[in-house]
Amino acid sequence: MKQHILFVDDDVPLRETLSLYFKMKGISVTVAESGAEARELVQKNSFNLAIVDLDLGGEKGMELLDFFKRIYPSLPVIMFTSLGYDPALVREAIEKGAHAYLSKTESLDTLLKEAQKAMT
Repeated sequence: MKQHILFVDDDVPLRETLSLYFKMKGISVTVAESGAEARELVQKNSFNLAIVDLDLGGEKGMELLDFFKRIYPSLPVIMFTSLGYDPALVREAIEKGAHAYLSKTESLDTLLKEAQKAMT
């Protein structure tokens, strides 16, 4: 069965770039612009992984992580941020059940490796 990722980010060019990249690697991608859209999608579809921006244009990605872990505890979640490395945020994300915390400055290959690791 083909792997299916939910990518949640309010940055349109980034969503398009990552969707194309993962699709080229044989992974199906569904995108959401907001936490509300992501909540709706996850209730209607089956995903192997969620990649969630920490700052969703006013919404907090940590709240979405809380939702996923409460309602879909087996869904791996990677927190993805442009805020840089903040030890307190990393610790909070991992304590809340995130599989990983990656900066948007990481290479696409690094993100792919973490995604594949999370989906195994």
